[in-house]
Amino acid sequence: MSDHRIQAGAAGAALTVREYHLAHEPHPENGTSLGFWLYLMSDCLIFAALFATYGVLGRNYAAGPNGAELFDLKLVAINTAFLLLSSITFGFAMLRKQMDDVKGTLLWLAVTGLFGLCFLGLELYEFNHLIHEGAGPQRSAFLSAFFTLVGTHGLHVTFGLIWMVVLMVQIGQHGLIHENKRRLMCLSMFWHFLDVVWIGVFTFVYLMGVL
Repeated sequence: MSDHRIQAGAAGAALTVREYHLAHEPHPENGTSLGFWLYLMSDCLIFAALFATYGVLGRNYAAGPNGAELFDLKLVAINTAFLLLSSITFGFAMLRKQMDDVKGTLLWLAVTGLFGLCFLGLELYEFNHLIHEGAGPQRSAFLSAFFTLVGTHGLHVTFGLIWMVVLMVQIGQHGLIHENKRRLMCLSMFWHFLDVVWIGVFTFVYLMGVL
């Protein structure tokens, strides 16, 4: 009976030691950054494929309206300004993060999220207007490629905003601990990546479509 107790105690002690080591195992210094860069590279491939698809199908109007007839360049320029401003305010949040200013970081993240919501709101308004005018994605190959490319970017912005809200809650609860700083850095790379992609969309889809 005592042997069984000794074996059980030894097994329990071994399990406790293993749990301790797992809990205190150091996080690889560059593991998260490397993994996130790999993710961004895969996202680059997705958008490259969507841009290439639009380049092939962007002139197939099927006797329907083209970009010059559909796009409101002033509205798109305002939307672009919203996203560019959100990138600047995110930079301010990162500066406050470097100073370990929790309130300042949360404030600028909230402003960034507000600009992101404005961007999504105008994009949804544009989509609704086009569909109401009979220029939905099923109208032509041009519109199918347009809705897929712009919609995929908008979906990424939506996920970025959800991520931002979750991270703000984590920062509010635990402060600017090392893990939250690392997560904030990853979100910053993701947000600026979306900004760069949108500049490509604005130039390649809207400007070239109108001009």
